[in-house]
Amino acid sequence: MTRIAILGSGSWGTALAIVLSRSPRGHEISLWVHDGGLAESIRHSRENQTYLPGYNIPEAVRVTREIDKALAGAEIVVGAMPSAHARGVYSAAANRVSAHTIFVSATKGLEPATHKRMSQVIAQVIPSLLAPRVAVLSGPSFAAEVARGEPTAVVLASHDAALATELQQEFAAPNFRLYTNDDVLGVELAGAMKNVIAIAAGACQGLGLGSNSLAAVVTRGLAEMSRLAVSLGARPETLSGLAGLGDLVLTCTGSLSRNRYVGIELGKGRSLAEIMAGMRMVAEGVGTAAALLALARENGIDLPITEQVDAILNQGKAPRDAIREIMERPQRRE
Repeated sequence: MTRIAILGSGSWGTALAIVLSRSPRGHEISLWVHDGGLAESIRHSRENQTYLPGYNIPEAVRVTREIDKALAGAEIVVGAMPSAHARGVYSAAANRVSAHTIFVSATKGLEPATHKRMSQVIAQVIPSLLAPRVAVLSGPSFAAEVARGEPTAVVLASHDAALATELQQEFAAPNFRLYTNDDVLGVELAGAMKNVIAIAAGACQGLGLGSNSLAAVVTRGLAEMSRLAVSLGARPETLSGLAGLGDLVLTCTGSLSRNRYVGIELGKGRSLAEIMAGMRMVAEGVGTAAALLALARENGIDLPITEQVDAILNQGKAPRDAIREIMERPQRRE
């Protein structure tokens, strides 16, 4: 029986604990909770009332505030923390894992300060002597729907094909289907960029714009995602798959999308500070926009939608002005 430690008890980490507990292979699962009060609440009620209310967490899932206990004997470590906290959490785990530990990043974002992908953060933090085996889990997957057991298809990406196949078998559960991929860069960039485009899509809705505008944002957003990812070495087909187009459509249109919600509220005229103060969960696109823009500029890549989202988030630009500026760009071939 494989021992799995999930680091992070937000909605996605909690949903993964629930869905992995359904695997026919059987797992020993530990869920590490940063907040002591929340850990006690989950242990008592078997429900994450803060981040994923209404879904039972099986008794077999061990809930702990102590990272040592969560990682004890873990063969697979799943990172489901916000990207801004990933380095700190992985650093805390670094001396508590073995040379055989497998790391699976389930975080969709870039590290704000360094604009590094999560697999790069893991490679930097985990001692080089351990040569960590790393995979990335991504794709269209709202936590609540996964927890409910609704059919969901996601991607497991790793440079190690054998590892991806191994994890595909370990993580498979009823109505939870995994496809393997070796384009780690493409999968991670797609997962980060779609959140930023979703803020733009939400802003259109908040401004009262219709389906034409949404279709334009999704389509041109995908073009931006592909342009940056492919220029850095990703494969085009990754961006047209589950981790790219699939997750983009979900995040730009789904009512459970936190990034879309932020965009909607910005479009209605609320300030970012006010919106964020009322949210319990992290909208990764907020912290990722500037990092993506910096990465694009370093590589000479034009990201007009991302640039305008960054201006809205970090420079106080009015959403309507941002959309007008995009529409008034010089005409060009598709």
